[in-house]
Amino acid sequence: MKVTALAGGIGGARFLRGVKAALPDADVTVIGNTGDDIILHRLNISPDLDTVMYTLGGGISAERGWGREDETFTVQSELAEYGVGPAWFGLGDRDLATHLVRTEMLAAGFPLSDVTAALCQRWQPGVRLIPMTDDRVETHVVIEDAEGRRAIHFQEWWLRLRAQVPALAIVSVGAAEAKPAPGVLDALAEADVVLLPPSNPVVSIGSILAVPGIRDAVRETKAPVVGVSPIIGGSPVRGMADACLMAIGVETSAGGVGAHYGARRLPDGSPGTGLLDGWLVDLVDADVTIPGVRVAAVPLLMTDLAATVEIVRAALELAGV
Repeated sequence: MKVTALAGGIGGARFLRGVKAALPDADVTVIGNTGDDIILHRLNISPDLDTVMYTLGGGISAERGWGREDETFTVQSELAEYGVGPAWFGLGDRDLATHLVRTEMLAAGFPLSDVTAALCQRWQPGVRLIPMTDDRVETHVVIEDAEGRRAIHFQEWWLRLRAQVPALAIVSVGAAEAKPAPGVLDALAEADVVLLPPSNPVVSIGSILAVPGIRDAVRETKAPVVGVSPIIGGSPVRGMADACLMAIGVETSAGGVGAHYGARRLPDGSPGTGLLDGWLVDLVDADVTIPGVRVAAVPLLMTDLAATVEIVRAALELAGV
């Protein structure tokens, strides 16, 4: 079976761990979000790609859900002693090696997709991890505070401000000019099932879909497309997705996010403008209905690997594969 998933960071990575366990013989391709990418200290950092790589490769910090296990932060502490920031971004010493390799390879002319494949040679995540694009795309957030109205990098809004300052707009800078990375469109066209894990629908899945050609490829694939709600009972499972949804005028609910993705087929069988054939929600949201989309309810908390496997199996059953 060929499985293609669009994934952000922690939630997507943990769901993919369940995909691997539920389908150990499947050919899994992961299209990773790079809208969170940022350059700090002249280092090219790809947080979501690294989170997927470390999680599936056995190197993630189980406690934090990001960065390396047994991590130290000596370099960041030393930078702080020099008065050099930012202090809000966790730059780990082990993680630093990954950023150095990525930066050197990009500077040598290798595209991000090749760099990601090279990094995965070490970690052996058991999936084909492809960035959504080889072009530079950054998610920026428009805010208004004491300094006036301005745009800041998503990472600063998310990590330093903890999304407490309302987002007036969320913009994928460079997305309109970007092209899907090699293999992205083929993975969607050739899939037996396409999965949208419980990643942030705005700045993770949304950033991937902002690259021209990817949304159309999801809509046009012959494979069933099933999404898993990142919202349970009106609250994000993790993080501040509610602040992102508010910025684009989408209700923070399983039904709101499902309707935001929309149906590929309307109830009368005619083509829709959305992405979903199936939508998996938690038991507390069992009353959710989305015209044209099959909705099923199961416990959605990924408390451990066994629970995650059951969620994946429910998604596959909803897809009919």
